[in-house]
Amino acid sequence: MTMRYVAAAAVLASMAIHLILWIQVVRGMHMIGPLFLLNVAAGVVISVLLVRWRHWLPGMFAACFGMATLGAFTISATVGLYGTHEHWSGFYVWGAAIAEVVAVLAGCAIMLEDPDPEPREKGGRRRAGVPQSAASSSAS
Repeated sequence: MTMRYVAAAAVLASMAIHLILWIQVVRGMHMIGPLFLLNVAAGVVISVLLVRWRHWLPGMFAACFGMATLGAFTISATVGLYGTHEHWSGFYVWGAAIAEVVAVLAGCAIMLEDPDPEPREKGGRRRAGVPQSAASSSAS
């Protein structure tokens, strides 16, 4: 569960930086402004899913969020994106980049976790406190 909180914090950090930049800089930009707001909305939803839904999909969402956001910035910093040409300098740039790398790594770790660590009985009910090996041997 700790990795889910790490991923959620990383996604929220990236989201917060994008919200600050939207308010300060890109609000009036034709395509970039709405994309920053989409990033903010997605960051909130993904963070909630990470801590509330014990499934591998929120991990995938966090990893894709980090890759897409970092990828869009890299495109903007190299060839430009919708008329915007950014640079790899400043606290917000490096803070968001680090948060997005952490979101990708934590999201991948979540996808590799055991999706259902608590064993279930035949009817689908959880058997609390029973180790996985004991549950599999009693099921056979």
